[in-house]
Amino acid sequence: MTIRVAPNSQASPVVEPAQRQQLNMNVQIDNHYHSKIYTTSSTVSGRLEVKAIHDVQFDNVEILLLGVSKTRNDAISIPQATSHTFLKLIMPVPESCYPETRRFKAGSTYTIPFHFVIPQQLTLSACSHRAPNDVLKEEHLRLPPSMGGWGKDDFSPTMSRVTYSVRARVYQDGSEGKSEKMMEALQDFKMIPTVSEDAPLDVTPQDKLYAMSKSKTLRKSILSPKLGKVTVVAQQPAPAMISSDGHSVTPTTAHLNVEFEPESNDSQPPKVISVTSKIAALTYYSACGINQFPNTKDWVRAINSDGRGAYSGSAQLPTTSIKSAPWEQHLTSQGRRDSGYESAGLLSDSEHSANGRHSPPPKREGRKSTKRNAPYYYTTKVQIPVEFQGTKKQFIPTFHSCITSRVYVLWMAVTLAGSGGLSSTINVGVPLQIGVSPEQDSRVDSTGLPTFEAAMEDASLGEGMEDYFQPRTIAIPNIEFRSELPGYAEFVRGSHAVRV
Repeated sequence: MTIRVAPNSQASPVVEPAQRQQLNMNVQIDNHYHSKIYTTSSTVSGRLEVKAIHDVQFDNVEILLLGVSKTRNDAISIPQATSHTFLKLIMPVPESCYPETRRFKAGSTYTIPFHFVIPQQLTLSACSHRAPNDVLKEEHLRLPPSMGGWGKDDFSPTMSRVTYSVRARVYQDGSEGKSEKMMEALQDFKMIPTVSEDAPLDVTPQDKLYAMSKSKTLRKSILSPKLGKVTVVAQQPAPAMISSDGHSVTPTTAHLNVEFEPESNDSQPPKVISVTSKIAALTYYSACGINQFPNTKDWVRAINSDGRGAYSGSAQLPTTSIKSAPWEQHLTSQGRRDSGYESAGLLSDSEHSANGRHSPPPKREGRKSTKRNAPYYYTTKVQIPVEFQGTKKQFIPTFHSCITSRVYVLWMAVTLAGSGGLSSTINVGVPLQIGVSPEQDSRVDSTGLPTFEAAMEDASLGEGMEDYFQPRTIAIPNIEFRSELPGYAEFVRGSHAVRV
């Protein structure tokens, strides 16, 4: 990984005015248009067209596919701009494409074809900074999506950009015998890599970004006694998947477990009226290599200490009206002991864990029931659809790279109405992963041949198959048994003879 840091740096012009009059260069990508989105294993092919206005002597032509991430931090004493080239593919140019004299003649047009395939993963050299564990290293070796320049809001700040482009450069011999860049042309394109579903994030109390559960005391009025306590526990939803063309996002569903602990037998559970949701997109960026997951622990407290920064944007989702959320009554542990029916078999089905990402209501064993007169509590479950159709935003997948990251948080505000008419709102926030669905036939490239990854997978499955079908000899093993344990003297001599 090569990271270049320049204080308050600005982009220099690619072509000098005098050189621009000598050559006209144009990078043409086949079947390309502005809104086209490329993905993993996509083919990026085309041609470089060079038209000389005057005779130009050159040394060689270089055609590359580059992936570059850039960050800028202006909130520190010395503004820093960082550039990280994480992907560099070089297209070999055959000698047959060059003029014989290595000279572009005036009035002539030269065409040089190129062909690239976007890889599924970066090489180990793309991330050379210190990573505390293999999980973070693996994340940094994934291709990040394009950030910025989508034509609509993708929640990306100007301080963090990820670009992909095909660049063509013409070099000529310099005065000191070194090859100097004479001219450069480029064509940017948008890229969203295929991102499969990851395991749910293990959220701990130290992860200040999320609020997996919240509790609130209910009253009829501000000065009235307590009716009880409501606890909302949110579960991580399944990932929302972006289509391979990047134009749609499949919806997902969030699950809420609501529990009400009454203060007395007369206290009734509140009514769940509605849930208002929004998606918060957080972009983290740094002037140096990031050595942890920035969405965990308290990473934001160290902002500006070493060129770190964070940017947040949000998209409002439709409000979900809860028509029916029936409450189920459960005996507390103290209530079961008093009634003589304390048994695991008497628990209701709602208290058992379901498969997948759902979990049962909070455990009751460690709670003190002596302060509560009611020997029971209530639970209910609410499902919240998470749809992206009306957001008019460009969503990119969740990713973590060397100097920038993108994560999403699903915030849900649960509105409750108590028996006294006083409403309350409880806010919870859970991690929301956004991935990218693979193409329908991702094992085959544009030429109809299997991709490199598919060929390697088939080869790994075929290893050992010939040995499996070879005949095997089955016989009783020849084992010599000792009639007694070896003595100490035998170990001293190093002898292990078998006694009969």
